[in-house]
Amino acid sequence: MTLELKGVSRSVEGSVHLHPTDLTLQKGTMNVLLGPTLAGKTSLMRVMAGLDQPTTGRVFWEGRDVTGMRVQDRRVAMVYQQFINYPAMSVYDNIASPLRIQGVAAAEIDARVRETAAMMKLDAMLTRKPLELSGGQQQRCALARALVKGAGLVLLDEPLANLDYKLREELRVEIPRIFEASGAIFVYATTEPEEALLLGGHTATLWQGRVTQFGPTAEVYRRPADMTTARVFSDPPMNFTTVTKQGHRLSFGAGVHAPAEGALAALPDGRYLAGFRPNHLELAGHSGSALHFPCTLRGTEITGAETFLHLTHGSEQWVGLIHGVHSLPAGSAVTCALDPRFAYIFTEDGQLAAPASYAVAA
Repeated sequence: MTLELKGVSRSVEGSVHLHPTDLTLQKGTMNVLLGPTLAGKTSLMRVMAGLDQPTTGRVFWEGRDVTGMRVQDRRVAMVYQQFINYPAMSVYDNIASPLRIQGVAAAEIDARVRETAAMMKLDAMLTRKPLELSGGQQQRCALARALVKGAGLVLLDEPLANLDYKLREELRVEIPRIFEASGAIFVYATTEPEEALLLGGHTATLWQGRVTQFGPTAEVYRRPADMTTARVFSDPPMNFTTVTKQGHRLSFGAGVHAPAEGALAALPDGRYLAGFRPNHLELAGHSGSALHFPCTLRGTEITGAETFLHLTHGSEQWVGLIHGVHSLPAGSAVTCALDPRFAYIFTEDGQLAAPASYAVAA
């Protein structure tokens, strides 16, 4: 069982929502669409579902061309951000509703509803109305109604975005378990890199209607193919600075140097861009191996256990994410440290030239 997109694009009134895309999703896989708002995630899912027809290209399900097939005739289920439940119906009747529409026999409906409700931990709540449930339980009810259909393709469009932190964490843990039990192809859209990493499986990064990379989630995170993918798969986005490679030395300007070792030693001499994630930037300590950058602090954001540092380094603006509460006045001169193992090297046109050495070791 596979879903295959071949050269699929989508334009609306001259506006390109999705550039030509090739993508193959295999049976029993969790597939994350990761990108910011308006990156093309929903457009891609709607074409997969058959809700929208592609402007170009074809959609294949199990080798069969389903491009023109109505969504009602496909084995597809979709769950949105909002809780789409029938408020006047019980949880049991909500879950059973798609089976009744299909004309499934009553005994089979009962068995499938109870099996799915048990999977979603709703079996003790079947007589309740949706408004008598918590937010997480309401979303589980919507998920159960999607899963009970036995759909081969389940599309989840930012399904946890409107839940509070505790409920999001609860369902993030449960969804991979549900996925394993169902055996369907799952496609999960999110704007949050952390959520993609928690869900695992495979991730497609999207930017302005283009899929920039697709592969095992950990691999895409550790080895982004280009600067765009690196920005998408980092929250806050990855920082960048100019670096020059000459012989066996990397020069970052302002007297900051590092040896060009490992894969970096084979790079041709020239100008590159070094990228590093905000959580790898620290306030300078006493490590002799770290790179030390003079910066000006533009402001801080304290989130509780962590502090965001908004920094200026020359003409570049960086963000650091450090542990603990650090209340520092804006305009302060600070020195930031970076372990060179965490630096990615990109060509000036944005392609990955050498992954961070920690990613190679991983």
